[in-house]
Amino acid sequence: MSSISSSLSFLTLTSPLYISRQCLSVQPARSCYQRYAFNSHGNVTLSIHVQSASPHPSSNLQSCCSAIASSNDGTTSMINFEDVMEKDWSFLEYPDSSEEHKQKIDEIILAGEITETSKVLIAISSDEFVDRVVDSSNCKQLLVVHDSLFMLACIKEKYDKVKCWQGELIYIPEKWTPFDVVFLYFLPALPFELGQILEALKKRCLPGARVVISHPQGRQVVEEQQKQYPHVVVSNLPEKMLLQNVAADHSFEVVKFVDEPGFYLAILKFMAESMNE
Repeated sequence: MSSISSSLSFLTLTSPLYISRQCLSVQPARSCYQRYAFNSHGNVTLSIHVQSASPHPSSNLQSCCSAIASSNDGTTSMINFEDVMEKDWSFLEYPDSSEEHKQKIDEIILAGEITETSKVLIAISSDEFVDRVVDSSNCKQLLVVHDSLFMLACIKEKYDKVKCWQGELIYIPEKWTPFDVVFLYFLPALPFELGQILEALKKRCLPGARVVISHPQGRQVVEEQQKQYPHVVVSNLPEKMLLQNVAADHSFEVVKFVDEPGFYLAILKFMAESMNE
């Protein structure tokens, strides 16, 4: 996963981007503008342009981004980003409006047991899933983490109250934690071992928190996606025995596991050490 960073002299910063305010507009020509905070180096307004009429805009995002940055001393500089490459995430948006598909999405969301006081994290998701969580659940905080700046900006366009963060899942800032519910909606796109992910979540979850790993079309579809998008889909869904062993090593318990030809759902519960004493 790449981060866009600059200190006005094109030096790479180590911290990921933080989305600090809503996307200003998404025009019919598929242009999206977003302001980002780069630590102490001032604000950057990033414009992302999609020049195709494809029904999947994220698959056509061009690497033609530009930014205007304001430094702390009041000077303004123009920064051109020529290597901002968006991965193709169009395969996450299933052209399936059947009642069965909707029921699968709802089952995944219900597995999180979201309440009004919940702090919810969604990692690598589709627009459809975020829409459904917002429409069906009332929670204290919803944070969406994704590799795609375009998708995050467009989420902010629709839902100002939804928090968005572009960066690696295991480096999520503590200011949004601890979480009660975590949806790893598309685990195979995360470039980390399962143990690394659960170790990071262990430090960011409340006792009793639920981690939901899912795929509404099942393992076979993931395998097909991995062949088509090998640079995006870097792993498969974990088998039950592997998941149980890795979960136990990081204080999680597998409380439900479904691995059917057309549906995958695993629910993990965080059994903090204090709960076991």
